[in-house]
Amino acid sequence: MKLWVSALLMAWFGVLSCVQAEFFTSIGHMTDLIYAEKELVQSLKEYILVEEAKLSKIKSWANKMEALTSKSAADAEGYLAHPVNAYKLVKRLNTDWPALEDLVLQDSAAGFIANLSVQRQFFPTDEDEIGAAKALMRLQDTYRLDPGTISRGELPGTKYQAMLSVDDCFGMGRSAYNEGDYYHTVLWMEQVLKQLDAGEEATTTKSQVLDYLSYAVFQLGDLHRALELTRRLLSLDPSHERAGGNLRYFEQLLEEEREKTLTNQTEAELATPEGIYERPVDYLPERDVYESLCRGEGVKLLARATVRDPKTGVLTVASYRVSKSSWLEEDDDPVVARVNRRMQHITGLTVKTAELLQVANYGVGGQYEPHFDFSRNDERDTFKHLGTGNRVATFLNYMSDVEAGGATVFPDLGAAIWPKKGTAVFWYNLLRSGEGDYRTRHAACPVLVGCKWVSNKWFHERGQEFLRPCGSTEVD
Repeated sequence: MKLWVSALLMAWFGVLSCVQAEFFTSIGHMTDLIYAEKELVQSLKEYILVEEAKLSKIKSWANKMEALTSKSAADAEGYLAHPVNAYKLVKRLNTDWPALEDLVLQDSAAGFIANLSVQRQFFPTDEDEIGAAKALMRLQDTYRLDPGTISRGELPGTKYQAMLSVDDCFGMGRSAYNEGDYYHTVLWMEQVLKQLDAGEEATTTKSQVLDYLSYAVFQLGDLHRALELTRRLLSLDPSHERAGGNLRYFEQLLEEEREKTLTNQTEAELATPEGIYERPVDYLPERDVYESLCRGEGVKLLARATVRDPKTGVLTVASYRVSKSSWLEEDDDPVVARVNRRMQHITGLTVKTAELLQVANYGVGGQYEPHFDFSRNDERDTFKHLGTGNRVATFLNYMSDVEAGGATVFPDLGAAIWPKKGTAVFWYNLLRSGEGDYRTRHAACPVLVGCKWVSNKWFHERGQEFLRPCGSTEVD
């Protein structure tokens, strides 16, 4: 009984076929935003030039009028004694000043606003911003990065310097708070305070930070620290109504807690350790093993989009997969047909019953959490509409190098394969008996730095009967 996991050198191709989805799920899609922003900057600069020219005319007029009125006001009657001056005064007030008014009222921003309005329909949404923030937090957890490291942009393999300002960090904390993620709220709000204490200028105030932070630590069960932070908030802003109400509420809860406590317990025993919070347990049982492998820890075996709903078999979006994908048919390009034939020759399996070639691009913190490629006993209808049986094997191609992160890991085997352009990994999902090989549960680790492009082919059972004969026992 062997699991086939092979690293295969391959000459590969790049192909892009995007479908509409969230921006943060694909680096390839996000590059469009770079060019859109560049165009907006150019439009803004053109507006500034027009506005500066307009102000220059107004300034020139003002200087001219200042010199003239200083002379005329010094001797009004003598000035107006000259009939030309009298005529010019009437003309200026009747014609020239209204012309200046028209100049001042000219809307120089019309072109820029029109361009901005056109571009805005393609801008990221609130969902995109929340998704991007979650992606950074996912990287933070998976690769054990503290907020300070991320804020300073100290990531391995980075080509460009990028730092988070106080206001950026506050945005991270607020996004976590709005999602009910108080663990990350605390981490990021504490980072905001550190940067403010270091003297960094920002529009965010300490009062705003303490407002979020005090309630977040309360939600994590740290009543004592919530009380202390609320008092700090009120010392900065005594008129803060919500803080005043929270203070009375926290004091009441603390008093009730003390009354319920046995008399022989000390205050130190009652208190929750301040500032020490555990990451909440989530739905993924192998989370620790999966993330350890992503970090390259405990690796025993080392080598150099959408998902199908298990009940309906319909392609759908899933939060545990952050990427964009497209399915390519052989008629789309001769290269697709050549690639399919190459995979057929390498594996000895037929592609006639295989699924279309899928190309995927992983976005900010792009990942695919631990999963099986084959359908299990309680998911028999997943591929029923295809009529080709279960997924017998997977062929995964790496189409780009990734600076950091993005490994494919097999938690049960302690295996990790890091992306390298031109390589591939192949494995059988089913034993020869047709039973699923549960050791093939695998995941795509979050991309820490870089852009990850992959393509994959899922081979199905039908048509492989004589190419991969069945075994005689369940475990063959």
